[in-house]
Amino acid sequence: MSKASVPRIFPPRAGSSLPGRDKREIPILCYSRPHANSYSRLARGKHRLAHTPSQDPPRTIAACFSLSQSLATTTAACAAMDAATSTTLLYGALLVAAFLYVATLRRGGGRGEGGLPPGPRGLPLLGSLLSLDPDLHTYFAGLANKYGPIFSIRLGSKLGIVITSPALAREVLRDNDLVFSNRDIPDAARSISYGGGQNIVWNPVGPTWRLLRRVCVREMLSPAGLQNVHGLRRREFRATLAHLHSMASAGKPVDVGAQMFLTTMNVITGTLWGGNIGTESERTAVGKEFRELVAEITEMLGAPNVSDFFPALAPFDLQGIRKKSDALKERFDNIFGRIIEKRVETDQAGGDTAEDFLEYMLKMEKEGGDGKTAFTMTNVKALLMDMVVGGTETTSNTVEWAMAEMLQNLRILRKVQEELDEVVGIDGVVEESHLPQLHYLHLVVKETLRLHPALPLMVPHCPNEDTTVGGHRVPAGSRVFVNAWAIMRDPAAWKDPAKFIPERFASQASDGDGGRKVDFTGSELDYVPFGSGRRICAGIAMAERMTAYSLAMLLQAFDWELPEGTALDLTEKFGIVMKKATPLVAVPTPRLSRPELYST
Repeated sequence: MSKASVPRIFPPRAGSSLPGRDKREIPILCYSRPHANSYSRLARGKHRLAHTPSQDPPRTIAACFSLSQSLATTTAACAAMDAATSTTLLYGALLVAAFLYVATLRRGGGRGEGGLPPGPRGLPLLGSLLSLDPDLHTYFAGLANKYGPIFSIRLGSKLGIVITSPALAREVLRDNDLVFSNRDIPDAARSISYGGGQNIVWNPVGPTWRLLRRVCVREMLSPAGLQNVHGLRRREFRATLAHLHSMASAGKPVDVGAQMFLTTMNVITGTLWGGNIGTESERTAVGKEFRELVAEITEMLGAPNVSDFFPALAPFDLQGIRKKSDALKERFDNIFGRIIEKRVETDQAGGDTAEDFLEYMLKMEKEGGDGKTAFTMTNVKALLMDMVVGGTETTSNTVEWAMAEMLQNLRILRKVQEELDEVVGIDGVVEESHLPQLHYLHLVVKETLRLHPALPLMVPHCPNEDTTVGGHRVPAGSRVFVNAWAIMRDPAAWKDPAKFIPERFASQASDGDGGRKVDFTGSELDYVPFGSGRRICAGIAMAERMTAYSLAMLLQAFDWELPEGTALDLTEKFGIVMKKATPLVAVPTPRLSRPELYST
């Protein structure tokens, strides 16, 4: 395969914007995404955290749940039905939901070792839906201060269990890992992910899940797999370097997160299928369609969904969210279908076959799996979606947070640049091979992920049987949240936990807070940016390499400053992926010795 055939989602032209940039969250849970201006605020209750009215973000999926708007949506969804039939179905469904809620309450007492964890009582049927704060991670941390490191909370007819300490996280993620290894799949996510049982994120632990994870880790996400596509990453980063130099030469500001999203998307799609999908214009069109789809999926999954709070109502799809999700999945499926068809045609014509991840999966699909577990074309498409949707925003957001923190503390930024000058200099361009020597840069990455974990709440776990955590009963089927954000800001584990101090991970530190030899494996339960246990993120190696390489390129080749008259805003905006409330826009200035170093 020629280098020219590698796909690229080209950087935006001057003045253009990335579709969906203002809602850049990618993955895959609808319970926690803010959905601005779609649902009215219901509660400004006693548990609200400190937000001024001008700063007050939109309600989360639960907090902005509005009965009046839900009934209006229900009426619209049933407009084609006879009015009497629609009303009968709605009231019947609500009665079923109420019955199940009461049954769940009765089931929650008296069995197992101890009762449910303490927590807010909530309202009948609705539970605590009306009192949730949009910043769910800080809201849960506040409830933990009141009720303890494990508490229960009712979300409609669903029971939530929230874990906020390293010791209890160990019980869930390590000691009792198998019991807690399954997922409670949101209705829209089940639709968009080919039924929820075809990919890694939502598949229950079993032979199929183990095969899918093994395929991804061994063939794509392992150090050896990443090394196989080293040249592709280098080309994409050099293309980004050239684009940033053109922006710098024109004195134009750069949306750091948006630019790194494009770079990451280019790398991931190139790694997946290598770009053998047609002409240059066809590849550009595919990239544009992916960006638009991601924006639409984010908006759709951010909408409050009655089906998730009251599963008994899910068959009615009262808001039409599942219908929208099905349509978006169909569009994704069409893109993947075209890419796969083009690859099959090339193979049949005897053309050069790209040795990429898609080719490996197609061979496995043709062979029917590994001899023990089936591997279907649906698995192929579901894994492609996992990588495209789940592998872009997390990395680009981490890079954006790291740059913002360093612009807030220029001492740290200068220290990273001094290390880069010592290891690389300014007469060449940083390469991946330099990364092992950039020790302080890796401390910055670790501290960024501690203070701003990509997923502030881990993807919820769902116990497959009644069990206990911390002496409290946790019923089968409950939704278990592990608050990674709160755990990694625990003052019992971290000195000055709210401050950005990369040196805390150094082998020696003058303030006595050094020597933390943590890694990303989740073995230390007070540092879990990628989770822990068998459900730990499969893409750690790629995320670590992409984040460090991105920061090294940005800081070795350019100085950065905020546009004149602007102030740095480090406000968080809660979502499945933690993002900045205000995108980081900064102006680059070239610092390499010769302009030709910036050309590809």
